[in-house]
Amino acid sequence: MYDLIIVGSGPAGLSAAVYGKRAGLDLIVIEKNPMSGGQVLNTYEVDNYLGMPGMNGFDMGMQFREHAEKLGARFVEGEVLAVEDGEVKLVRTDQGEYRARAVILTTGAEHALLGVPGERELTGRGVSYCATCDGAFYRGKTAAVVGGGDVALEDAAYLARLCEKVYLIHRRKEFRGARILQERLKDLPNVEILCNRVVREICGKEKLESLLLEDVESGQRENLEADGLFVAVGIRPNTELCRELVACDEQGYVLAREDGVTNVPGIFVAGDVRKKGLRQIITAVADGANAAVSAGEYINRLG
Repeated sequence: MYDLIIVGSGPAGLSAAVYGKRAGLDLIVIEKNPMSGGQVLNTYEVDNYLGMPGMNGFDMGMQFREHAEKLGARFVEGEVLAVEDGEVKLVRTDQGEYRARAVILTTGAEHALLGVPGERELTGRGVSYCATCDGAFYRGKTAAVVGGGDVALEDAAYLARLCEKVYLIHRRKEFRGARILQERLKDLPNVEILCNRVVREICGKEKLESLLLEDVESGQRENLEADGLFVAVGIRPNTELCRELVACDEQGYVLAREDGVTNVPGIFVAGDVRKKGLRQIITAVADGANAAVSAGEYINRLG
C-alpha cells in the first residue's frame, strides 16, 4: 500500500509527484499513455511559462517527468477504471489494483475538436485551443476564432488587442455568448464576424495557410487566409471515473478549493479537471503543488 496515488501525469500530476516526494511520501503516478505531459505534448511552442520562453511542449513534458523521476517518483502505465473511497483508497486499473491512504486526481480536460481535415496535422502549427496561451504568437497577424459561446467571444476580443485582423466564425446566426460580449465585438474595428459559416478544411503544409469555409445556407465555399486558428467549441473535463465519487458542477468539473481539497476526505484534485477560472500550464503546476501539500497534511493527521 502507498501513501499517495496520483492519477494522471500532466503538469499537475508531475508537480504533485515532485512535491509529494520532497515531503517523503511513498507514491506512484498512474498514467494511461506511454509519455507524460498531457496536453502540453501537443504544443509546438510554449511562450508563457515563467523562465522557459519558447520551450517546445514535448521537451517541457519530458523535463517535468525527469524532475519527478530524479526524486524517486515511480510511474505505472494503466488506464484507471474506478476510484473507490474508504479508510484505504482503492484505484482499479486495467492492469490491476492499487491501494493508498490518499489519491490526487489530475485527469485533465479535453478540447472539443472540429473534426475536419488538417486539424490534427496543424495543431501547434497554426491551430490552437487556447488564445491566452498562444495569442502572442500572432501579434500583428491574422487570426480566426471558431465558436459561438462566451469563450469564443472572449477569445476574439482578446486577440483583437494583438492581431491586425480577427475573424469570428460561427455556424449559426445567433450567438450563445453573453449579449454584452457580442456588443463589445461589434465595436472593434479589426474584428469581422462571419455567421452561418463552418470550417470544412484547415489548409497548409508546414503551417496553417488558409481555411476552407462553407456557407451553411447556400453551400458556397470560400478560402479564408489566416495565420492562426483558435478553436473554441467546447471543453470536456475527464471526470467520468469520479463524478459519482466527488462533488462536480453541471459541466463535470470537480469542485475544490485552491488547496485541492474535495468534499471526500483523502481525495484531492489538481489541474484542468478542477473548476477554476484559468487553465494554463502554470496554474496546473501550482494546483499540483497545493494538492500534494494538502495530501501530505491529511496523511500526517492519520498518523
